[in-house]
Amino acid sequence: MASKNDPFQFQEFDEAGDLLEANRDAVTISIEDEDLKSKSPRSAVGFAQDVGDEEPLISDDREELLSGQKKNAPFWTFEYYQRFFDIETHHVKERILGSLVPWPGKNFIQVHLRKNPDLYGPFWICTTLVFAIAISGNLSTFLQHFGNPKYKYTPEFGKVSIAATAIFSYAWLVPLGLWGLLLWRNNKILNLVSYSFMEIVCVYGYSLSVYIPAVVLWIPPVEWLRWLSIAVALCLSTSVLVMTFWPALRDDHSKVVLATVLGIVLLNGLLAVGCKTYFFSEPKLERVDFSPPAKAVNGTSS
Repeated sequence: MASKNDPFQFQEFDEAGDLLEANRDAVTISIEDEDLKSKSPRSAVGFAQDVGDEEPLISDDREELLSGQKKNAPFWTFEYYQRFFDIETHHVKERILGSLVPWPGKNFIQVHLRKNPDLYGPFWICTTLVFAIAISGNLSTFLQHFGNPKYKYTPEFGKVSIAATAIFSYAWLVPLGLWGLLLWRNNKILNLVSYSFMEIVCVYGYSLSVYIPAVVLWIPPVEWLRWLSIAVALCLSTSVLVMTFWPALRDDHSKVVLATVLGIVLLNGLLAVGCKTYFFSEPKLERVDFSPPAKAVNGTSS
């Protein structure tokens, strides 16, 4: 038998009963009724919610999020390229530092990209390099003619378009050719490591970042400083490229490996030496004859 002082026993409150007795027309609300109404909203206005239409959408989104895979948009749409520009700033800094200081045995794609290539960093690196080459080339020409009273400085804006054509062609066409070569060799030898086209473009874009400080050192008309900066930048940039693509080449035939590595090195060197020769070549000064003009001789004699 339960005790009368049991606190868990249901008790009726006298005040509530007195209030109901005083006002019998009062409306009472039950919590259970509210719960039932909340489960079926909009039923009072004649609108029935179709739960079956929402459950497949929710389940599809949940499955895509759990699997980590989304449907890829076609490559001709803006959404396809939008994901390559969705990257944090600190990731771009890490990739730039990784391209400036390559470590032996560390693959740039595996360490820094991690199956998440971007186009944001390569695009701005190429754009910065284009303007750095054009501006530095104009400044170098001005310094070489400085002190010549017959020289009148005129900015050469055409260097911007020429530099842009050279840099962006290298950053896109060379990766395209290398991607096609690796794809062809991967079909021949199934055990080769394969890289996507965007990963190769990303590596080539970040490998150009070392040329930006090198181009600034080309402004003073000092040839030994220019060639020294070219050599250092070329070694760092080529090291990143060779160490990155070496896992995809080492299991191939020796002739193919040698030809591919030489192609990577020669094309990179051709870009560096070509930019230095075209934009920072020493101008040919015109020879000025300072001999006094010959006096006219009068043929008449007194």
